Amino acid sequence: MEAARGGSPRAVARLISLVEEAPAGGGTALREVMAALAPYAGNAMVVGITGSPGVGKSTTTNALVKELRATGRRVGVLAVDPSSPFSGGALLGDRVRMSDHASDDGVFIRSMASRGHLGGLAWTTPQALRVLDAAGFDVILIETVGVGQSEIEIAALADTTMVLVAPGMGDGIQAAKAGILEIGDVYVINKADRDGADSVRRDLRGMLALADRPDGAWKPPLLKTVAQSGEGLDEVVGAVDAHRRWLTETGELARRRTRRAREEIEAIALDGLRSRWGEVGAVGELDELAASVAAGESDPYAAADRLLGAGRPPLGLAP
Repeated sequence: MEAARGGSPRAVARLISLVEEAPAGGGTALREVMAALAPYAGNAMVVGITGSPGVGKSTTTNALVKELRATGRRVGVLAVDPSSPFSGGALLGDRVRMSDHASDDGVFIRSMASRGHLGGLAWTTPQALRVLDAAGFDVILIETVGVGQSEIEIAALADTTMVLVAPGMGDGIQAAKAGILEIGDVYVINKADRDGADSVRRDLRGMLALADRPDGAWKPPLLKTVAQSGEGLDEVVGAVDAHRRWLTETGELARRRTRRAREEIEAIALDGLRSRWGEVGAVGELDELAASVAAGESDPYAAADRLLGAGRPPLGLAP
């Protein structure tokens, strides 16, 4: 624990492995680790990087790490990849694609397998994020798996969500349908040296102008980059820093992190319930209740109340 807080890459890696390998419900070891790390978390800037496949998320992440390191900040990267259907591990391996930083002690990169979890993240990403935060990283970049419409979960986890688009990836209407244009705090047109970049920017500006934003709300900037050469990345870092200042000054940062904690608590609680129902005795009860509902002898609400605990008031109603 102390070694991880001191920035030891091996200690950080071991803690994240503990997170990934923990049984349903967390397990005693993981619970002890999370309790020990809790007082030291909450300081890192968390930036989510999302977008459709092919827009250059990994290249942009790699370039952002370089730009952030130039400012003296320690950077952690959680790159969520699709899972191998054979091994269950990360399929693409972003650490290979970000090998430029392999020898930099101020950078920690971890590929995480999504393992079928929807939303563009891995099930254990929030806990791995807490490990990096408590280990003293100044900025944590989370690169999503790149699955398009179901990828909006990153907005609940990150302080700042960066949405990447690129010319030649479809027209503006298709981009709007992707569902990720509603979650961004910073929009980046990558591969801006290609034909059509100005057209994409014009379309996106028009779509963002349609959003109903209250007075004082953050107005997402629309930036152009060529991540391969590093062009425009300084402006992206400047926009992320500006958004962090706005979050802090308006109190939105605290509100977002409270929502994040609430969703994490709910997810852990639901996982614990599923784990309990997965036990031999509970399976019998669940099957019995399902049979009674199917036979018309009970309704699903009454069955759910019984499953959650006798004597409780009906779901959604006050006692």
